Amino acid sequence: MALYPVIMCGGAGTRLWPASRPSRPKQFIPLAGNRSLFQETALRVAPLAQEDGRLIVVGGVGHRGWIMDQLAEIGVEDRVEILLEPQARDSAAAMAAAALWTHARDPMGVNIFVASDHHIPDHDAFREACVVAAEAARDGRIVTLGVRPSEPSSAYGYISPEGPGLAPVRAFREKPDARTAADYIAAGYLWNSGNFIVTAATLLDELKANAPGVEIAVRQAVANPSAADRAVLGPAFADAPKISIDYAVMEKTRHASVLEVDFEWSDLGAWDAIAATGEGDFGQHIFEDAEGCLVRAPDGMLVAALGVRDLAIIAEHDAVLVCDLDRAQDIKRLVARIQTSSPQHLDFARDAPETLDAGARRLADWLRLRALPLWSSVGALDDGAFAEALSLDGRPVQGARSARVQAKQIWAYAEAGRLGWQGPWRRLVVNGAERLRTHFLRADGLCCARLGDDGTPADGTAAAYDQVFVLLALRAAWGVAPNAAALEACAVSIRDQIQERLLLEARAPTPGSSDPVHIDIHLLEACLAWEAVGDAQWIAVADTLAAPARARLEAATERAYPGGVAPGRLFECARILDRHARARRGAPTQPLTMRLYDVATKGVDTRIRAVTEALDEQGRPRGGRTRLWAQAEWLRAALALSIDAAPGDRVRLERDAQEALAALWRHLTPDGLWRDTRLTADRFIDEAAPARGLYHLVGVLSDIADHTPILQAPADAALR
Repeated sequence: MALYPVIMCGGAGTRLWPASRPSRPKQFIPLAGNRSLFQETALRVAPLAQEDGRLIVVGGVGHRGWIMDQLAEIGVEDRVEILLEPQARDSAAAMAAAALWTHARDPMGVNIFVASDHHIPDHDAFREACVVAAEAARDGRIVTLGVRPSEPSSAYGYISPEGPGLAPVRAFREKPDARTAADYIAAGYLWNSGNFIVTAATLLDELKANAPGVEIAVRQAVANPSAADRAVLGPAFADAPKISIDYAVMEKTRHASVLEVDFEWSDLGAWDAIAATGEGDFGQHIFEDAEGCLVRAPDGMLVAALGVRDLAIIAEHDAVLVCDLDRAQDIKRLVARIQTSSPQHLDFARDAPETLDAGARRLADWLRLRALPLWSSVGALDDGAFAEALSLDGRPVQGARSARVQAKQIWAYAEAGRLGWQGPWRRLVVNGAERLRTHFLRADGLCCARLGDDGTPADGTAAAYDQVFVLLALRAAWGVAPNAAALEACAVSIRDQIQERLLLEARAPTPGSSDPVHIDIHLLEACLAWEAVGDAQWIAVADTLAAPARARLEAATERAYPGGVAPGRLFECARILDRHARARRGAPTQPLTMRLYDVATKGVDTRIRAVTEALDEQGRPRGGRTRLWAQAEWLRAALALSIDAAPGDRVRLERDAQEALAALWRHLTPDGLWRDTRLTADRFIDEAAPARGLYHLVGVLSDIADHTPILQAPADAALR
C-alpha cells in the first residue's frame, strides 16, 4: 500500500496580519521555532512516502518560490511533485488535483491530505495515526483525524464520533461559541483537525457523486497543464466551483470516519495560539514590567514594552499591530477596515520584475561602459591575439590560445561595432582576423586548434567545431578588413573541406568530442551568415545541412525525456533552425523548433528560474549547476521563436526571454566580468572569466536589437 502525503498550501492567514499576507502567508513563516510551518509539515509527512510513494505539494502559482526554496532548505525537494493552482478554488479542487495525479500513477494509492500550517510537535505520533487511518482508507473509508480537545475553543470545528477510537462520523459541527464548545466537549466531541486519509479512487468517486463540477474541471486541468509551465494546472482549473471539501464531500458522504488522536495540535490560526506555544517571540525586544506578551520584530528593529500585559506586538517594516491576546480572533475585522482605508498594507510591496526592455538597456549599458572597454584593453593582447580568460581581478590568464576563442572574440567585436559601440572594434577585428589567417591557418587552409605562448601551433588538429567559428569570424571581418577577398577565399576553402572530410569524421565521434548534430547546426549558422555576400554554394550547403539536422532532431524529440541532453544545446538548435526557416520564407521547421524549445525548457529549474546543465531520464533538471552560455541561448531562442509564434505562445516566449535575461544577470559582475558556472543559488565556481562569454553576451544584445522593438532604436544604436 503506497502512501502519497499531500501538503495543501492554500489559505491566507488573515488573522495573523501583519506578518501573514497574500504574498507570504503564514505557512511560510517561522511561527513556532526556527522552521516554517510548511517545512515542519514536510518533515513530518515525507517519511510516509516510502519507495513507491511520493510527497505532493499543492499550492498557488504565486508561492512557487517559497515552496521550492523551503523544500530545498530541508533537503526533501527531490521526492516532491508540485502542482500549482493558477488561481485559488478552495480545498475540494486542490484535493481533486492531487488525487487525480495519484490515481494516474497508482490506482491503489492512498492520499494523506494535511494542511501546511498546523503545529504538531510529535511527528511520530502523527505518522502512526496516519498509518492506522490508511488501513481503514483501503476499505473505502474517508478518515479524518479528530483531536481530543484540551479546552473549549471557538477557533475550531468539531466532530461527533459514533464511538471511541476509529469510528464512523455522526456529525460535523461548525466553529461554535464558547458555551456551545464546552457542551460539545462534555458530549465527547473532537476537534476537527482538517487532515484526511483516503484512497485517490474513493475521493474521486465521491467528488463525481457529490461535486461533479469540481471533478470534471480539475480532471481537464490535470490532463492539460499550462503550456507555459507544466507544473501549473491548466486553465480549466478556474472553472471548478469554489467549495471546501467539507461542503463538497464530508457533509454528504456515507463513508466518513474519524480516528481519535491525543497528540498536541493547533492550527496556529491567531496570535493567541502562537503565544501559547511559548516559541513565538521573534526579533530584538526589551521588556520592563511587561508580562504575557508576544513580540515579533524584523531584523534591524527594536521593540520596547513597558508596563503592559498580555499583548501581541507584531511589527513589520510597513505596519505594526498591537492587540490584546484575548481579542486575537477578531483581527479579521481589523483587516477588513484596512482593506477599505489602506489597502496597500494588505500585502507586502513587491518589486516588479525587470522588463525585457529595461533589462536590455541595462545590458547594453553594462557592455558599453564595463565589459567591452575592459576586454578590449586588458583582454586584447599584442598582434591581434586575445586573452583566453581574465581573472576576477581583471588580469589576463596566461596559457595556450585557441582558435575558437580567437574567432569568437573577432565576431563579438565586429557585432559590437555593428550595434554602435564607439570603441576600437575595427582595429580589434582587422588585427584579430589577420592573426587568425597568418598564425592559425594550416597549409591546407584549415585552422589548427591551439597556439602555444610563443605563437606556434601547440595542437595542429583541425577539429570541425573550431572551423565553424572560424567561418563566423571571417564573415564578421569580411566587411571591415582590407583583404576581404582573401578572407572569403579562406572561408570557401574551409567550407569545402569541412563538408568533404571533417563532417564524415565528426559523425562517428570519439568520446569527449562534439555532437555531430551540434556541429552541423553551427555550420548551418555560418553558412547563413555567408550566403548574403558569398557565392551561391553557401545556400546549397546550408540547405544540405538543415534537412538531416531536422530529421535527427525530430527523432530526438520523439523521446519524451532525452536523458543526458544539454538543454542549452537544444535552445541553440531551435534558434538556428528557426533562422533557416525564416531565411527560406517558411521552411517546415516551426513545429520542430517549438518542440525542441519545449523539451529544453524542462531543464529550467523552477526554483531558481535558470537553465541547468542536463536533463535526467525522467525529464527533470539534473543537478543544480547553471552556465552563463545556456542562459544566453534560452533568451536567444525565446526571442527567435517569438517572431512567428501564435499569440499565446508569443506571450510565453517573451516572458521566458525576460526570465532568461534575469538568470543571465546573476552571472555578471559589476566591473564587466562574469562567473561562468553557478553551483547553487548563491555560490559560483571560483575561476577566471572565460573570454567566450563575450560572444554569448553580445549575441544576446544583437538578437534583442534585431528581432524585437524593445530598444526602440535601430540595431546600430544599441551600444551607442
